[in-house]
Amino acid sequence: MKLRILGTVVCCASLYAADVIVMEQIVAKVNGEIITRSEIDRMKKGLLEAAKEQKVPAADVDRMVDERAKDLLREKIDQMLLVQKGKELSINVDPEVTKQVARIQQQTKIADQEKFQQYVKEQTGMSFEDYKSETKNQFLTRRVIGQEVTSKISIPKADAQKYYTEHKQEFQREERVFLRELFLGTDGKDAKAQEAVEKKAKDLVARSRKGEKFGDLARENSEAETAQNEGELPPYKKGELRKELEDAVWPAARNTAIDPVKMPNGWMLLFVEEHHQAGLADFEEVSGEIMNKMYAPKMEPAIRAYLTQLRQDAFLEIREGFVDSGAAPGKSTKWTDPAQLKPETITKEEVAMQVRKKRLLWAVPVPGTSIKVKSTSKS
Repeated sequence: MKLRILGTVVCCASLYAADVIVMEQIVAKVNGEIITRSEIDRMKKGLLEAAKEQKVPAADVDRMVDERAKDLLREKIDQMLLVQKGKELSINVDPEVTKQVARIQQQTKIADQEKFQQYVKEQTGMSFEDYKSETKNQFLTRRVIGQEVTSKISIPKADAQKYYTEHKQEFQREERVFLRELFLGTDGKDAKAQEAVEKKAKDLVARSRKGEKFGDLARENSEAETAQNEGELPPYKKGELRKELEDAVWPAARNTAIDPVKMPNGWMLLFVEEHHQAGLADFEEVSGEIMNKMYAPKMEPAIRAYLTQLRQDAFLEIREGFVDSGAAPGKSTKWTDPAQLKPETITKEEVAMQVRKKRLLWAVPVPGTSIKVKSTSKS
């Protein structure tokens, strides 16, 4: 049998102390939810795996992991508070989670549900349900930050124009186009199927021109690897694209979906997001870029301030030996160990006296009057 105690999860073969085996240690309590040592350990393991993937020199791995590990508890508390806030605000992200899972299944081309769930487990190291839960938490945190923080940050146009005037050297351009792609293949298809692919390509362009986001269409329909990044491509200079593609995109205005281009193995759809001309860019052309440059320095402090306020309002306890690097100033997070609490005792006589006192309350004066309410009790 397992017992969950506020500070520790234990396994009990009997009620004798010698039979109590510590299974898990709770390191923090956040509004009734817990963070365990194993969760922090898994996050630290993830840092090690990330360092290997990034090919960090072996001599620097421990230093890098130790530095990042100082903030792991903070990051876990951050996420937990944001998820709790999302639920409090009744934010529903289930449709986004469903789309994300369906998109991955479509990209992997694993139609069998059991095999797909096994694939997710192999790729993520967690069960399919845990993966969905983690994905939901990520969507929730982003939505809460967007709704409660970033939507309230504004950059006056006058400030953006001032930045442009003072940093014109940043906006000297080479001529380049910025594109998104959507590819539909025809290899191995008969004439009728190829006609269907061509029709689909034209329909997708029409949908984009009517206002649907090309990135969404690419993510949901493209057979290219870039689908997972909504078809985003690196910028191209003149002469770097295939001639038939360059001839199609170079004259096009920004935010334009061009007609499908027939390729040897399918149809290529391209969307021109930006077309930078050589020389100094106009303010209107770079206003979005300027807003992003000015927005970023305000973003992190605003998020941190919001998370600090969530901490101030939260019930939060942290076990000794663990540190929340995002702690709210003046907020007590002292750990309360139930095993150290002394039980209160009371006698039968004191209980009887408490009952008598409650009854006598019916005979006290009504405030502001000389009237007394008399009890009918015989005590």
